[in-house]
Amino acid sequence: MATEDKNRATAAAILPLVGGAANVSSIAHCMTRLRLGLHDRSLVQDDALKAVPAVMGVVEDDTYQIVLGPGTVARVTPEFEKLVEEGRAVAPAPASAPAPADAAPLTAEELAAQGAEMRAARKAKNATPFKLFLRKIANIFVPLIPALIGCGIIAGLNGLLVNLEWLPSVTPALAAMASGFMALIAVFVGYNTAKEFGGTPILGGAVAAIIVFPGVANIEAFGQKLSPGQGGVLGALGAAVLAVYVEKWCRRWVPEALDVLVTPTLTVLISGLVTIFGLMYVAGEVSTAIGDFADWLLSNGGAGAGLILGGFFLPLVMLGLHQALIPIHTTLIEQQGYTVLLPILAMAGAGQVGAAIATYFRLPRNESIRKTIKSALPAGFLGVGEPLIYGVSLPLGRPFITACVGGAFGGAFVGFFNQLGDAVGSTAIGPSGWALFPLLDGNHGLGATIAIYAGGLVVGYLAGFLATYFFGFSKELLAEFNVSQEEAAAPAATPAPATPSETAKAPAAV
Repeated sequence: MATEDKNRATAAAILPLVGGAANVSSIAHCMTRLRLGLHDRSLVQDDALKAVPAVMGVVEDDTYQIVLGPGTVARVTPEFEKLVEEGRAVAPAPASAPAPADAAPLTAEELAAQGAEMRAARKAKNATPFKLFLRKIANIFVPLIPALIGCGIIAGLNGLLVNLEWLPSVTPALAAMASGFMALIAVFVGYNTAKEFGGTPILGGAVAAIIVFPGVANIEAFGQKLSPGQGGVLGALGAAVLAVYVEKWCRRWVPEALDVLVTPTLTVLISGLVTIFGLMYVAGEVSTAIGDFADWLLSNGGAGAGLILGGFFLPLVMLGLHQALIPIHTTLIEQQGYTVLLPILAMAGAGQVGAAIATYFRLPRNESIRKTIKSALPAGFLGVGEPLIYGVSLPLGRPFITACVGGAFGGAFVGFFNQLGDAVGSTAIGPSGWALFPLLDGNHGLGATIAIYAGGLVVGYLAGFLATYFFGFSKELLAEFNVSQEEAAAPAATPAPATPSETAKAPAAV
């Protein structure tokens, strides 16, 4: 089957299972997920959707998110958009939700449903103004990730060629490709910020462009000469937010006849002056402090800092607080060429993989869960952890905690080498697991950097496996889940009185 046909077939399989075209209010995608706004959540057929071969899992947040994996999601989304447009033109709104099928007891589907319920409960609790603000910040930076990845890989390739003294006539061109986006990233941040906060995107980009304009080197603020790029993405973020508020004020007070001339002029003028004589200096100081703190943390905290960062990253993800790290990563990449935090945080995924493998061996009779683990492990090794988190470890409870333990040990390993002076960083954000190898960079050569990161992954896998195998399952949990579907259904199908051991294996009513 041609790639286009395969992607369209995946989109066609997904669409009716989310309620059809009339039920879709918005479509977007990030690195791994198709994100859908839905009119009626009850129309979604979760179990059937998870059975689609290309679907790795589903996550319910402010949008309904279907995990398709990196690469696949970028190809399926356009096909899905086409089908939705075609469906809206010919199909009426669906009348009612299909009746849910009876769930088999103690299956992977039941676990996934429990995970979705937990996610929905957290969503209701976590819809605070602060977390909604963090989602806006994430929406600003996530669209930039593909360019960061592409330029980061080119930068790594160029560095390798320079060190080997190969293709000297080509490396300057590669350097230009790798650096061009980063030189102008403030403009893209400003554009996306204005768009996300309800302003005119191009005005946000125009104000942010002031930060990277070479001519600011001739301007003095707070007794110091400004530098092009000073303040970086944080300055661009602040400048664009200010531009949005100035623009909205102008829309309210400027007469309509003059709006097209006065509003953009005042927006750029007022926001630009504040940016030049205030925001650039302040944001520059904040950016420098972030870089200095990250260096100090890993130079002095080392293994302890890595232990905490690697161990608590998965809970941060569950709470939605990990989005606050995105501008910090981007600032570090701007300043140092790589972020030293991402490889440590990626160890959380290694602990999750180790915990899943241990669960596979601890539940040898539960074919359903073992099948889920086998299908989700390849994605887990590549850093896509949602199917394992929401389909296995989180609903089981204790394996989620032991997965965090694995991440903590992996983070401690990488942090220890940072303390010894071997910085391990990533030139882009987004990928994790094995997918992060092409983006690795450091201060002591690529070979040492790769070896340390690979060692951290191995430690994370082993620690997550051992912690889960020996401490992840209580006797009660094993009695409940280490049964086949036939054994689990036997007490319900047989009228004879149950023995004590059978009673222990029977699932609780849900």
